[in-house]
Amino acid sequence: MTLSEGTGLQTPAKPGPEPAPPGGRKRPWAGEAGESVTRNLVLVGVLVALIVIGAITQPELYGNSTWVWTNILSILQLASVVGVVTVGMTFVIIGGGIDLSVGAIVALAGVWCTTLATQSYGAGGMIFTALVVGVAVGLVNGLLISYGRLVPFIATLAMLVAARGLAAAISGKQTQISANTFINGIASTKILGIPVLVYILAAVAVAGWILLNRTTFGRRTVAVGGNPEAARLAGIDVKRHTMLLYGLSGLCCGIAAIMLTSQATSAQAAMGNLYELDAIAAAIIGGTLLSGGRGTIVGSILGVLIFATITNLFAINGLSTEAQNMVKGGIIVAAVLVQQFRFQSVTRLFSRT
Repeated sequence: MTLSEGTGLQTPAKPGPEPAPPGGRKRPWAGEAGESVTRNLVLVGVLVALIVIGAITQPELYGNSTWVWTNILSILQLASVVGVVTVGMTFVIIGGGIDLSVGAIVALAGVWCTTLATQSYGAGGMIFTALVVGVAVGLVNGLLISYGRLVPFIATLAMLVAARGLAAAISGKQTQISANTFINGIASTKILGIPVLVYILAAVAVAGWILLNRTTFGRRTVAVGGNPEAARLAGIDVKRHTMLLYGLSGLCCGIAAIMLTSQATSAQAAMGNLYELDAIAAAIIGGTLLSGGRGTIVGSILGVLIFATITNLFAINGLSTEAQNMVKGGIIVAAVLVQQFRFQSVTRLFSRT
């Protein structure tokens, strides 16, 4: 406290500078926001490193600017379908859950929207059916988890089996051909030289970013995933919100089903195989905590792009799929280890030393 001149009244002293953390200097990227920026920059660095590896291993290809641009578009198109699914998966994991049924939901929505009865209603009917089926199955998952009190792993694993079985029953274990020219043309149409599928991924990612970072729904998602009991005491309907998160994941699966059907001009019960693993892995690589309460849409999309680039890199070098899967598995393990032994803990250890 200090005395004000001429008044004799005491006024609060001005606060001093913020004390530096242990180790001497203040970190420039302190807090969750700074950590997310740092992590995303690291992911961008990994992408650049993969491109450099490709240029070193295939210099004649990367020396052709036309091929480079075409290859970039191929990577983006390869990442588009899984990227849309990953956006929904990111919300579920941030909310403290997990969804192992996303690939099966994609298959069920794709098969249901390509039945002859559905195709008779045109492109609008097919899109509407895929979205409704995706949302409905997602809400069933959320209902079982929220109000049935099933563990998310068990509930979504059961849905994976059930949805695949229903898709096989509807299609008669046969591939269903899409005869709609509008649906089939989505994958082959380009705007300003960029495939429409890439625009769809960008639109879903932007919408997901806004929903997570600029709305009450996003703040509630983080609260529910971080501490469900505290969120309940704060007035959040945790059960209803969890159900909506799985419905959102199902919506993304419905969109992905239309995109995948357009790429293959057909649908079958086996489509979307292992999409759940790709989506979970991309979200983890992007910094989403498996325990919930933290994650970013930007990081998840960067994770999808990293895996798509690895797939492309192995393809142009003629390497086997088995080796590619082993590399992906190693990356997932490394990402989880980084989450457990966070960078800040390592810096504190060195500062103490």
